[in-house]
Amino acid sequence: MEAEGKKSLGCLLGYYGKILFCFFGVHGFILSGRVLGFEDWNQTESSMYSTDVFSFDHWNLSEASLYSYASAPNPLMVGLTLIFGAKARGAVCLDGTLPGYHLHRGFGSGTNSWLIQLEGGGWCNNLRTCVYRKTTRRGSSIYMEKQIPFTGILSNKANENPDFFNWNRVKVRYCDGASFSGEGENQAANLIFRGQRIFETAVEELMAKGMRYANQALLSGCSAGGLASIIHCDEFRDLMPRNTKVKCLSDAGLFLDAVDISGGHFLQSFFHGVVTLQDVQKSLPFHCTSRLDPTSCFFPQNLISNIRTPLFILNAAYDSWQVVDSLAPPSVDPQGKWRACKQNPENCDASQIQFLQGFRTHMLNSLRSFIQKAENGLFLNSCFAHCQTERQDTWFADDSPHIGGKGIAKAVGDWYHDRYADSKTIDCAYPCDKSCHNLIFK
Repeated sequence: MEAEGKKSLGCLLGYYGKILFCFFGVHGFILSGRVLGFEDWNQTESSMYSTDVFSFDHWNLSEASLYSYASAPNPLMVGLTLIFGAKARGAVCLDGTLPGYHLHRGFGSGTNSWLIQLEGGGWCNNLRTCVYRKTTRRGSSIYMEKQIPFTGILSNKANENPDFFNWNRVKVRYCDGASFSGEGENQAANLIFRGQRIFETAVEELMAKGMRYANQALLSGCSAGGLASIIHCDEFRDLMPRNTKVKCLSDAGLFLDAVDISGGHFLQSFFHGVVTLQDVQKSLPFHCTSRLDPTSCFFPQNLISNIRTPLFILNAAYDSWQVVDSLAPPSVDPQGKWRACKQNPENCDASQIQFLQGFRTHMLNSLRSFIQKAENGLFLNSCFAHCQTERQDTWFADDSPHIGGKGIAKAVGDWYHDRYADSKTIDCAYPCDKSCHNLIFK
């Protein structure tokens, strides 16, 4: 379909799933000249040890080399700040190095407004994947980029980010492997699990930098960071001054405990490893753990209805990460019957489309109680995408995805600033939406 082809991200994958180059449909933009290794992708068993992977949790881009340079010319580059007081509190990355963040100061009317973006980047669910992870920027600040581009919701330009461009905008780096949760260590493997302390210490550091004077704040995150923004939403509200307007945004964080193509629950098993290894239970909301097991409480579908703080959920109904890494990972598709479908939804046969429509229905059902709360917001588009806030082309551009003429940035801004009473928008089912920027793998 020509309309969708113009708005698809194509990626040529080489051996072991490394990206050789990417381009936007017929526009032919070459977005990155470097080859991405495993550290750029989701550290799951399937993606680390399989030769036919298409895993990509890091489309959220702290490596914005895939998207941002092409879709946002001359992006603002923001330097890394390490939290030097973190070690005394034991708030360290998997390898014991200091956590960090990138801060660009607000100005004008946004001087006392703060947007905190929690970085995403998969999880590690056993000693082998966590030991590997600590040799990457997802587990050690040694390997973190010293500067990253701020685009999309982090942009400082009004024509790219109309509602938040002049806020204090922060990206907190992700180096624990459990969505900024967990509390423990494994001395034999020399691993330290301190995601909860990293979150608390980062907030404390930003308070000292001026966030304690905030009149409004938004805790957001993408992918694993989107899950973190749900887990920590009420906690963030409680840490902020009482008179501060606080809301939360989860982008591509609605990971479902869904049946995979083999009839099993691949993601449930994977999350069980994360929760158990890193002792995540202590970080999870009591309103969930008092009635369900800890693994179930790592799934947002069991959290969102009881969050007190206003929450906006932005998600693709056919979330690409979940299709590739949760519903049809190589371990449950040994014959590769879903490989072509995962590469491009136009390759899916009727039975595969029916399965994916069932996944969308499951997502809609998981949101039933959530959408009953007037203060919550929702933008659920029928795209094959993952993380749409930090990509300029999906956040705010002339051809950004939209539902009923309203794009993502406008929908989030209207909700945050209470410009409309109803801030919940649900797209029609695939393939009706021609505005999608689907992720297409070549």
